[in-house]
Amino acid sequence: MVFAAKINAQAALRARLTLSAALLAFTLPALPAHAAANLTPHRAVYDLSLKEASERSGIESMLGRMVYEFGGTACDGYTVSFRFVTEIDTGESVRITDQQTSSYEDIRRHTFDFVTKSYVNRGLDYEVKGTARLGDDAISVEIEKPEEQSLALPQALFPTEHLIELINKARAGETFYESRIFDGSDKADEALITNTVLGEKRKADAADPEIAGIETLALRDYWPVAISYFSDTPTGDGVPVYSIQFKLYADGITRDLMMDYGEFALVGKLSALEVLASEPCDD
Repeated sequence: MVFAAKINAQAALRARLTLSAALLAFTLPALPAHAAANLTPHRAVYDLSLKEASERSGIESMLGRMVYEFGGTACDGYTVSFRFVTEIDTGESVRITDQQTSSYEDIRRHTFDFVTKSYVNRGLDYEVKGTARLGDDAISVEIEKPEEQSLALPQALFPTEHLIELINKARAGETFYESRIFDGSDKADEALITNTVLGEKRKADAADPEIAGIETLALRDYWPVAISYFSDTPTGDGVPVYSIQFKLYADGITRDLMMDYGEFALVGKLSALEVLASEPCDD
């Protein structure tokens, strides 16, 4: 995604569109990580639209779709497949962007494999691929693409552990906390600091059009969540790289997204949800 000289929107989106798939894809209490949350394998589809854009952004309109598929167990590890497609109109041109991310996280061995490919108008614009491992005092990252590189980063949680942490904090009634996450996004060379604000558990509004026809969510409670992501580099200016708001369910499903990139913001409404089969984790 390239905007004429006003903002490099491709870098902004590529950096944080995974919601840490996550978006969403979120220190743990005394329980071991694999026992701390019962995450539901699922495939969620979100319809995206432009909430607002500054004049500097050069964006006149923007729409798209995001597909997020989460699977696996604590025994076998967790997988995420994520695709984010947008059509961006700058008034002078229309660009189609397509980000495709897949990852595998073993929360027992604290390893994380990731690959992200970003396309612009069907042409490959950027690819990053690598493996990260959490050690006693740092994360070691081995990047294979775009070029081989070895990095040592501050300790951080990988996406599924970060999500488990978030759910545990919400269950405990905490309203604000700080953490750090590594999700392999952008150049995979940084662990970001996260500031999270958690609201009290709420009941869904039966008249909410987003959950109409989605029986698995209609009668369930959720927490409103807001997360801001900050650079941990010396050149960081204290302004979030990216921020997101959403409704979170206790099994890791999310909806009603608002993603703020500074120069523009998107909303994502859940349009389809499929709960996927999975084998129970015996251990």
